[in-house]
Amino acid sequence: MYRVQNITQAYSQAPWRKQLQWIGLFMLALIIVAMVAGIYLSVSAQASTAGREIQIMYAEMEEIRRNIEDMESQIAYLVSNSEMEKRAEELGFLPVESDEIFYILVPGYIKSGQANLAEPPGSTLPVIPTISPEYTQSLMDWLSERVFDPASPLVQEVEP
Repeated sequence: MYRVQNITQAYSQAPWRKQLQWIGLFMLALIIVAMVAGIYLSVSAQASTAGREIQIMYAEMEEIRRNIEDMESQIAYLVSNSEMEKRAEELGFLPVESDEIFYILVPGYIKSGQANLAEPPGSTLPVIPTISPEYTQSLMDWLSERVFDPASPLVQEVEP
């Protein structure tokens, strides 16, 4: 019995080694938790940065839309009837009467047709989708054609 006790005592670890092992395990767990927290913070920072960039881009889009609408309203004002009349008078143009208008016939001139921008309403025929017969055949029809009468595609009708 004394010999067994000596062997177990020889192979048992010193108390300071056990404490170092527990401290090592605690530090390993602490490092793992710190790494997970660091990764979480990194991903969160990237997501918040991307979100802020999206907000900035939406604000820029709204500003561009406002500028476009402002320019469209300026164009509408500049091509309004009253503004066009003012500019025409400033350039020296005068209103023309119908008896002052004359036409010149140019020999060899062929009048080009009007631009046809769209089909006249009601002239288009409704498009009927055509489906291949393979997609309209039922499973039972296909089975009866392939299993019960397999030679039918091979037989050719002979006209008398």
